[in-house]
Amino acid sequence: MSIKLYGIKNCDTIKKARNWLTKHEITYQFIDHRADGLDATQLKNWLEQLGWEAVLNKRGTTYRALTAEQKDNLDAESAFELLLAQPAMIKRPLLQVEDRLVLGFNDALYTDLFLKDQRSK
Repeated sequence: MSIKLYGIKNCDTIKKARNWLTKHEITYQFIDHRADGLDATQLKNWLEQLGWEAVLNKRGTTYRALTAEQKDNLDAESAFELLLAQPAMIKRPLLQVEDRLVLGFNDALYTDLFLKDQRSK
């Protein structure tokens, strides 16, 4: 099974997700948007699958630093350009399990995703 975790290394939620995956001995590849860069084609795919409103993190300092005009004029195209230029505005973590994308982290979500079959045995 191919598992990739996308985010930024020093993000607390990323740390929680990585610790959870490691604790449960789930092999994954971590891709840091800042260190490894962000592929435009991949970002476009994420936005198509999840919607730009879901992918854009409005709670972070990078988003809050945008001008009122930038925030007021957000649409799919401008969000794509902003996220490509400022990957810190991508909601974290973004987990890709095969072709499935999952945004965010919480214990129940990951348990359901990875351990559901084990619990029913």
